[in-house]
Amino acid sequence: MNQAIDPSTLPPIKPGVNKPVSLADVGISLPLLQSLVLKHLSDGDVLTLNSLSDRLSLPGNLVQQLLDKCKQESLVENKQTTSDGQMRYTLSHTGRTQAETAFLKSGYLGPVPVPLDQYWQVCRDQSSRRQTMTRPRIERALGALILPHRLMEEIGPALNSRRPVLIYGPPGTGKSYLCRHFNLVLGDDVLIPHALCIGQAIIQVFDPQIHELHETDSDEQENPLLLSEGHDARWHRCRRPLLVVGGELNRDMLNVHYDSNSRTYHAPIGLKANNGILLIDDLGRQQITPKEIFNRWIVPMEESRDFLSLPSGEHFDVPFEQILLFSTNLDPKELVDDAFLRRLGYKIEFSALEKDQFIDIWRQNCEELKLNFDSGVCDWMINTLYARTGKPLLPCHPRDLLSIVADQISYNELPAVVTQQLIERAWSIYFVSSAR
Repeated sequence: MNQAIDPSTLPPIKPGVNKPVSLADVGISLPLLQSLVLKHLSDGDVLTLNSLSDRLSLPGNLVQQLLDKCKQESLVENKQTTSDGQMRYTLSHTGRTQAETAFLKSGYLGPVPVPLDQYWQVCRDQSSRRQTMTRPRIERALGALILPHRLMEEIGPALNSRRPVLIYGPPGTGKSYLCRHFNLVLGDDVLIPHALCIGQAIIQVFDPQIHELHETDSDEQENPLLLSEGHDARWHRCRRPLLVVGGELNRDMLNVHYDSNSRTYHAPIGLKANNGILLIDDLGRQQITPKEIFNRWIVPMEESRDFLSLPSGEHFDVPFEQILLFSTNLDPKELVDDAFLRRLGYKIEFSALEKDQFIDIWRQNCEELKLNFDSGVCDWMINTLYARTGKPLLPCHPRDLLSIVADQISYNELPAVVTQQLIERAWSIYFVSSAR
């Protein structure tokens, strides 16, 4: 069975994701809703309407309808009310048997999932493609970073294009560091569903290690979907996700993963990164080849949709709505052929800094580490140590060297003064063989 969604046929979504007012509005089949009720009651043993409503992330009146339906089928029984008058519910013998059967089919125990068509609507409506990246916006977001002018001129249009971007250059040139700041450019919040329903399968999408919950809803910012009173609690308000994967990337992470121990489905990284940024860091060091990665995503990149399947053979497609970044220390032509490179759109090279930019970063790190900045000492280091060894002025060096200097100062109880002697000591520790 295929579940294909044509985005052009979706009606425009109204501002806000309002909570459902009927069971039909939930968009999930009644048997699946009942099985979730039974599993939560099995897990909680005895629950009030309020606690069950919180667990399911559904309004109390709808949960009451589900409980009434379960009681009609002799699956749920009333228990003595609480001291404040709340009715309590528990499973009957038949209900416990059905709950056990439900757990054997699926170990998912959480909020009611959202239907696929609603996910398409919300994901499309809050796509970063609706935002325009301008020079002032980029400069405001990345203003604290010291970047070569050339990079600023290339990064803005690359993000504006929404095409995949390949960032390459030697180690230590700031590729990963800069990429991890790109979600500051987007800046706003999005709605992430806790889970997605595909037929009778539930795929968990929300990942607390990736999706940063918004602390307060007081600032509505720019997104018209942001939560208001009466919102659908199955959606979490989060910062736009920034998902970074490096050498640990494998084939399983590119597709829906089924955990046979917990009997649960977990979303692939592309689905988790929707409406945000997906950074494949250190490209070329993964367990799978760059060509395999590109082959897997070439169609999603071009069509803005990803084609997934379940172990049962059920196929479906989901939005592929993220800014896709690749970062590598290797020569791009060693990774893939020219045909693949053309499809990536933007290729941005990172290299060593000019002297004035290096000094600016040195000064910035001195301030952050509460060390004095002495331009004469910095000039001496560049004209002597760097010139003698032929090492490039890399953006990572100031923080790394000054951190060692700060450690020496703290250990020896010295004034917070960066001296030539301390720099030479840090240099010999940091670069090892080149200093001896």
